[in-house]
Amino acid sequence: MRSSSAGHARASLGLKIAAIGGLLFLHVPLALILLYAFTTEDKSYQFPPPGLTLQWFAVAWERQDIWDAIGLSARVALTSTAIALVLGTLAGAAIHRSRFFGRETVSLLIILPIALPGIITGISLRSAFNLAEIPFSFWTIVLGHATFCVVVVYNNALARLRRTSGSLVEASMDLGANGLQTLRYVVLPNIATALLAGGMLAFALSFDEVIVTTFTAGQQTTLPIWMLSELVRPRQRPVTNVVAVFVIAVTFIPIVVAYYVTRGTEHVAGAGK
Repeated sequence: MRSSSAGHARASLGLKIAAIGGLLFLHVPLALILLYAFTTEDKSYQFPPPGLTLQWFAVAWERQDIWDAIGLSARVALTSTAIALVLGTLAGAAIHRSRFFGRETVSLLIILPIALPGIITGISLRSAFNLAEIPFSFWTIVLGHATFCVVVVYNNALARLRRTSGSLVEASMDLGANGLQTLRYVVLPNIATALLAGGMLAFALSFDEVIVTTFTAGQQTTLPIWMLSELVRPRQRPVTNVVAVFVIAVTFIPIVVAYYVTRGTEHVAGAGK
């Protein structure tokens, strides 16, 4: 009983202060962006703000360049996520089901793009496109984003496959199901939530990616690149903050949904073992 109570000992005051400090460090800047999206001042930051208004939301709504950037970012994110769902799932299934020489090396190579700094990935892709004489376009951005989106889906799919009982597949095959039927009625239902979470995370990462996009976009302007260019214009800061609030919502909501979708599902997946 003593060891059990020790495991639930209350955190010390110093640890609580450190945790609160870490949370404030991470979230106060986001709160300031939200606050200054409503400020009446359009030139500089003042605290407290001289007044609050909704006018900048109306200004942002009327800006066609913002809508064009949002549309491009959304199309790139959706396409990259679709590619990642297919390739990441297939790669995860191959690594899980197959045993071959260099298996761990292949797994490392799949994960490597998200482990490397974005600037390295961006420079590498730009050099490859230049050598192949591929003009920069929508698809070069998609290929750049797919390199790290695949990793997110791959990790989720592989983790779920490792927690799913192999006897389910064997039972399906013993009952006369072919490979496609087993995939459709057994494998996919068991990994569906993992793929949903991986797809949401991939979409969020792609939507706000700026470093790799800078090297692969050419003259195109995604939403993060638009925001980066607008930061040098002081009078546009409130509009930029409004757009930043939108980006926070677009990236935050999928992450929260992915968390709640996958929470506790590892117990369900492992129940058959």
